[in-house]
Amino acid sequence: MDSTGGLLNVVDVEATCWDGEPPRGEVSEIIEIGLTVVDLGAGRRTGRHRVLVRPARSTVSVFCTGLTGLTQAEVDTGVGFADACRLLATRHRAGSRPWASWGDYDRHQFARQCRATGAAYPFGRRHTNAKAVFTEAHGLRKRPGMAQALRLAGLPLEGRHHRGEDDAWNIAALVLHLAGRGSWPGSP
Repeated sequence: MDSTGGLLNVVDVEATCWDGEPPRGEVSEIIEIGLTVVDLGAGRRTGRHRVLVRPARSTVSVFCTGLTGLTQAEVDTGVGFADACRLLATRHRAGSRPWASWGDYDRHQFARQCRATGAAYPFGRRHTNAKAVFTEAHGLRKRPGMAQALRLAGLPLEGRHHRGEDDAWNIAALVLHLAGRGSWPGSP
């Protein structure tokens, strides 16, 4: 299928967020990267990974903790953003392996943060917007959120919604659902 044996990285990030505008001088930064490896040929999820990222230009708000469950103390134990990008590139072959996310937010957030920090963008060009594929495959007019898509597909929401590791796992289930229908790009 491809040079990595039909493997796909499914990525979901959580970033610092606020109820309204960010405090003066703060910007939204990635604080968690969830990554699930999908073996499209075998039709199964083969790896589940989590990278905590220590923010450099923002703090975790009470709103963000309520949404994601992540605390400032927890993300303070993470790696720096550039190190997280290197880890994706080396350990998870992010530059050579195709990848997917639910929508384009994750791809754009990585691009913005790499530009702002000078970190090397870890991914290759082969990105699939799983939300767009799901919407088209199911003949929907509006693009559903991940939890709604799981309900429409008859799949359970596993873990905590808005936790990167769990969301990547659930998005991977949706990718396999689409591949099973022959709707995933490149699927038979």
